[in-house]
Amino acid sequence: MAGIQDFQEYVDDFFGTSATFPTSADPATPWLAVDTSSAGAPTYVRNASNAVLTLASTSEVENVCLAHGDALSFDIDDIQRIEFRAKVSGCTSGTTISFGLASARNDDTAAMTALALFKMTGATSTTDVTVETDDNVTDTAPVSSGVTLATVFKRFVIDFTGGKSNVKFYIDGVRVAASTTFTMAGYTAGLQPFIQIQKAANTNVDAITVDYVKIVAKRA
Repeated sequence: MAGIQDFQEYVDDFFGTSATFPTSADPATPWLAVDTSSAGAPTYVRNASNAVLTLASTSEVENVCLAHGDALSFDIDDIQRIEFRAKVSGCTSGTTISFGLASARNDDTAAMTALALFKMTGATSTTDVTVETDDNVTDTAPVSSGVTLATVFKRFVIDFTGGKSNVKFYIDGVRVAASTTFTMAGYTAGLQPFIQIQKAANTNVDAITVDYVKIVAKRA
């Protein structure tokens, strides 16, 4: 019978005392925040049992990211699925929200070597969720999921059980963008969980709240 001897499970429910995520290596958590603000003070906190990233009201370009500090611990050839439970508090024009799996991070997600992401682009739609992949060989541009996201939690899954040449996306248990084939067959290295919110030079105070992150991978 399959069990822990066959599969590794990484789960973070963000339990613990409310605190700001560190921006440099900290043995207490694998999560590191990147904050590009200069004048404003966006927040990136573990709040009760959630991770919450919130932009500041200062009119400036801001990028706030929560990831594993580019420790790419999850081999793409072992990953079975990643799951998030998330909601947003606004994604107005000028704001972009992304979460999923990524190689080494970049402020510009399009510049990352590999990724499998759920994304909201406020300049296009303030509620629509898109899905996309890139393996540094095949770049599949964002495809609408037909699902909206706002202030109510929804469950997001990226599924690799059919192989990395057929990555599938699910929202609340329903497969989305099923008519598009998403491949990451050209990538053979590690990935990390990735949550990012960014804005252009405006006063947006949008936020993303993540209730938990779960990754299941084959045990070597």
